Amino acid sequence: MAYEKIIIENHPPHVSSITLNRPQHFNTFDTLMGSEFYVALKELDADPDIRVIIIKGAGKSFCAGIDVNELENKSAMEYRGWIEHMERPLIHISKMDTPVIAQVHGVAAANGMGVVAAADLAIAADNVRMGLTAVNVGLNCVGPVIPVARSIGRKKALELLLFGDLIGAPEAMSMGLINRVVPKEDLEEETLKWASALANKSPIAVRLAKQGFYRSEDMNYDRQFDYMNEVFARLCSTDDAKEGVKAFFEKRPANWTGK
Repeated sequence: MAYEKIIIENHPPHVSSITLNRPQHFNTFDTLMGSEFYVALKELDADPDIRVIIIKGAGKSFCAGIDVNELENKSAMEYRGWIEHMERPLIHISKMDTPVIAQVHGVAAANGMGVVAAADLAIAADNVRMGLTAVNVGLNCVGPVIPVARSIGRKKALELLLFGDLIGAPEAMSMGLINRVVPKEDLEEETLKWASALANKSPIAVRLAKQGFYRSEDMNYDRQFDYMNEVFARLCSTDDAKEGVKAFFEKRPANWTGK
């Protein structure tokens, strides 16, 4: 598919990136970019050669939310469909087999912060500022706060939602919103290095780990163990599991086949 408002790049071996490409609008989501982002996630997830997907933003910011120029002249039902369209990628990331890393710089606000929180992992430049800022213009971020709350818990999530303040990278990391903070000039290199290390793991082990994590997240405690043990049993019967154990004892790199 040809894209207008995102850029897809391959970073061999087994890593691809999606760049949100509306830098003149701080990569805010309009309807077309929301559609293209969702389709690109599905397209890359279906590619057996891609083991890790990076999400990043062009220009000065990661993503400043949703383009408010599209707000006017909609009915309540149209607003409902419009916001669901914008938030569809946040939901879809949890259903993907491929792990997703957010590479964050500049500002990640509102739906942009939601993308960071929805990503499986996140690495940020030390100049990052993040927040659920919509309340400052009389709106709110009740969609993006869902993945944020799952990352940081109720009290802090409500503070971000109700006050709309921007927080820096150290605070975001201490809350659990991001995994790593690096100097802004090293962000691209460090993200690719991290993604490549993940892509070097057994793809079926990573895929089943991600699936098991999200599918069991809302189960009760003992049911979660039952489900995860079933996932582990399935993994033990794969070629990659047998190859990994054999390579460990033979003190050599494993040759993953993804089977």
